[in-house]
Amino acid sequence: MTTKTTIDPKLAQWLDANDARVRDQLFEFLRIPSVSARSEHKGDVRAAAQWLHAQCARIGMQVETLETAGHPIVLAEWRQAPKGAPTVLVYGHYDVQPAEPLELWTSPAFEPTIRDGKIFARGSVDDKGQLWLHIAALEAHLATRGTLPVNVIVLAEGEEEVGSEHLAEFVKAHRERLKCDAVVISDSTMFAPGIPSILSSLRGLAYLQVDVTGPNSDLHSGMYGGAVVNPATALARIVASFHDADGRIAIEGFHDKVRPFPDAVRAGLRELPFDEREFMEHLDVQALGGEPGYSTLERLWHRPTCEVNGMLSGYTGEGAKTVLPGQAMLKVSCRLVPDQDPKEIAKLVERHVLKHAPKGVTVKVTELHGGHAWRAELDGPLYDAASRALEAAFGRTPVITGEGGSIPVVNDFATILGAPVLLVGFGLPGENAHAPDEWISVENLEKGMRAMACLWDEISKQQM
Repeated sequence: MTTKTTIDPKLAQWLDANDARVRDQLFEFLRIPSVSARSEHKGDVRAAAQWLHAQCARIGMQVETLETAGHPIVLAEWRQAPKGAPTVLVYGHYDVQPAEPLELWTSPAFEPTIRDGKIFARGSVDDKGQLWLHIAALEAHLATRGTLPVNVIVLAEGEEEVGSEHLAEFVKAHRERLKCDAVVISDSTMFAPGIPSILSSLRGLAYLQVDVTGPNSDLHSGMYGGAVVNPATALARIVASFHDADGRIAIEGFHDKVRPFPDAVRAGLRELPFDEREFMEHLDVQALGGEPGYSTLERLWHRPTCEVNGMLSGYTGEGAKTVLPGQAMLKVSCRLVPDQDPKEIAKLVERHVLKHAPKGVTVKVTELHGGHAWRAELDGPLYDAASRALEAAFGRTPVITGEGGSIPVVNDFATILGAPVLLVGFGLPGENAHAPDEWISVENLEKGMRAMACLWDEISKQQM
């Protein structure tokens, strides 16, 4: 008979007793408008790093704030575990997205507010709240026992929301110091309320801009229309060529290196409680589309995509202005799966665009940024430990999920440090990350702390 894992009662009691104080400290963190994308918030980003530095030092960790060419990295370490104990690196980010449009927030973006069991604030779920629950779980151990069962490194960056431009070089430069047996990241969601989840995959990204230039200025559509190639029409033709009539990506070579997911993984998706009709109702759409032969979850998590993110051309203001535009612009993102290389995909897209551009216009394709996909090997002691810790906190076995978005640093950690990565998040669908009224569930925050406190004990029992 298998013994059910439970959280150490002393840890649970400490978390209960300190719940209000831990939440108040999170609110302090959330009040700092650490928007990394805006130069006017550079001081606020540094203030968030300083605040986090002070909190990690307060609980008993050795802390440094290390400069990069961009925003600083907070590196906190506790290395006094028993000889032979594994070392775990916890990653998170203290920077946040811009809060605009401000008028769409029910309460101010940087004034945390609890409504209906949710904490509303920019950064509440992405990622300050999820990073903070790790700090609280570590404090629970150090406050009740004076020690941790594993060695821990906390690495918190301030550039995740602007592409983590300097993180990979930082990890490479500090490879020996960051050497670990596992990486743990909480910057994702659970499948549904009450259903803890372990993330098995992330899609990669190739993001491009297409500029189409025709005449040297906007022209009168009556005087020149029909004789001059219209850049907006040319761009529309290019966009229409990205997919065939069935919705499959028609860019030559795009699928050549796609590594299919195992049949067991596909079967596991069918067991998840996903309601397609409810999904459509939530989005207020009448039908779904996409690549034929795959379920909605497979299309969202396990298949590559090519999506238009924005188009701009000509006159779009109120009323009429009969112009033939001189320019047109497109933003396009390709979500990638193993083993697609973002630079190779960018080249394939560029070749396709140039091939389908009509004569009479000049086309330029610019690669803006990209990242590799990531897939976990879920057989191993790290995932066994996580499964037991999540069950102890949530009262049920976690499910295995995928994520359609991209977190490029995950692949960086896996490849540079050569350690398995555990992605276990406590957000929920509809949490409005990157949008007005971002929130995190109070219940998930509390159970997440317990799960992570339990995780350190469970990892210490494993042969990593």
